[in-house]
Order: sequence, then structure tokens, then C-alpha cells
Amino acid sequence: MARPIWTGNLSFGLLNVPVSLMSGTRSNDLSFRMLDSRDRKPIRFERVNADTGEEVPWKEIVKAFEYDKGSYVVIEKSDIASAAPESHESVEIEAFVDQEAIDVRFFEKPYVLVPGKKAEKGYVLLRETLRKAKKIGVARVVIRTREYLSAVMPQGDALVLMLMRYPQELVDPAEYKLPAGKAGDYRVSAKELEMATQLVDSMAAKWNPGDYHDEFRERLAEIIRKRIKSKGATTQVLDEPEPEEDAATNVVDFVSLLQKSLKDNTRTPAKKTATKKSAPRKASKKKKTAAKKTTKPGTRTRKAG
Repeated sequence: MARPIWTGNLSFGLLNVPVSLMSGTRSNDLSFRMLDSRDRKPIRFERVNADTGEEVPWKEIVKAFEYDKGSYVVIEKSDIASAAPESHESVEIEAFVDQEAIDVRFFEKPYVLVPGKKAEKGYVLLRETLRKAKKIGVARVVIRTREYLSAVMPQGDALVLMLMRYPQELVDPAEYKLPAGKAGDYRVSAKELEMATQLVDSMAAKWNPGDYHDEFRERLAEIIRKRIKSKGATTQVLDEPEPEEDAATNVVDFVSLLQKSLKDNTRTPAKKTATKKSAPRKASKKKKTAAKKTTKPGTRTRKAG
């Protein structure tokens, strides 16, 4: 069973609800080690003095801030401790804002707040109040030694705590060159807008997270399983498919593309798309097989690894 990151209180006004802060995500990334290609032995990274080249033990390493090129000021553990917030075991709601008021770019990482023993009433009270008022609680929370801005919101039977980015961490889109103005300024016709809307309506579906998978990870895991089974044998690297001719051009007949999309319904929800994608893959393999037969003698096959 998962362990709580900390156990403390969720506070708003004079009410305190005992809660446990639990992780709301899990990592599915594949972990890799770096090896020496000559003998397949693991590579070890050492902490080396840039001037002497000698290895530096952990006990001799200190943290420093480089305020100018080659100039450092050492930051002691006591300095970090003095800057750390005092409260480590509470979620303190400071304000309640409308659900739509917070830009989605502020949201970063979810956690789940779980009520403590005999704390269900206060937990449900806040959950249902937020739901009825369509509000989000803006709070501060300390995880380990850092204080984060966060949002407390209802989701099903849970109160979810979402870590947020500070405004200073976000890039203003206005810093980039974007196509400002009305659609007509870019010769987007009413017909194109109408047909694009029809296409969106034809592709509309209910959001079902289960329809989506990390396909890259699944394919890579399958390659790893095959490599393990064949004891490290290399596999053939397939060439990337060439982009379509119109992919790089900026002059596109949107009406014809939208008409084709509406007629063929080529874009479908993720679950159906996955089914349709399997057919081109087989065709690609047949094409490769034919290509192999016509390969001239002496041509080398590229291999991975």
C-alpha cells in the first residue's frame, strides 16, 4: 500500500481537517543504464575537481550560487534551513476562486488528499461546498523543504491537490510571434469555418482516458523483450516514412481538406484510430519485403546498437 508523503491538516478558515497527502501519479518510464560499448560494463560517473582532476568525496561538497562567471558564494545548510517555511504538515487555503479563473498552464502535478480517521465529515463538507459553489481553493503546501502554490478541487469522491506554477515560471505567449487578429485577416473564409466546425462535430467523443496509451513505451518494451530473448542480437532499423508533398507548404486548400475529412472521417477517437493504424503497418512491412528482394548484392543493412 502506498505511503503518505506527510500526514497533517487541511485548513480553511477556522476548520482543520486531518488528511494524508498521497501521490496522484506513478512513473511508467523505462529505466536505462549507460554501458561501455566495448565490453558492455556499466559506466560510473565521478565527482571530480575541475582543476586537479581528483575525485571529491561527498562530505567535501558544498552548494554554491554562481553570481558571476567563475565567482561563487557558498550557501550553507543553515541558510537553506532559515529560508525554508516553518509549516511542514498543512495545506492552508488562502482564497477561493472560480473554477474557470485559473489558466490550465498553472497546473503541474496532482496529489490526492485522503481524510484521517473520523475526519470524513469535514472532508465531505469542503468537497461538496466546493462542488456546489464551483470554486477552487488556492493554498500553500510544503512538500519536503519547498513551499508550493497549489489548488484544492473536488474530483469524484476525492479532494485533489494540484501543485501549481508561480506566474514567474510561465512564458507569456505574447513573447512569440503569433497570428493576432480576426480570422478574416488571414483569408479564412466563412465556408472554411463552417466546414471545420462540422468536422469537429463529426469527431466529437466523450473523454475516456482508457482509450489512450503510451504507445512508444509499449513498442520499446516489446523491442526490449525481443532483445532479451535473443540475448542482445541487433534488430534492423526501419527508415522513417517520407513526408507527404504538401506537408511543408504553407498554401493549403482548407475547403478540400475539410471536405475529404468529413467524407472519409479519417480522424476518429483514439480507440478506433489504434485499430486503423495497424493496417498501414502491415502494408509497410510488405513494402519493405519487396524492397529487400530488389536490393542489389553488396548493399549493407543498417543495424541498431
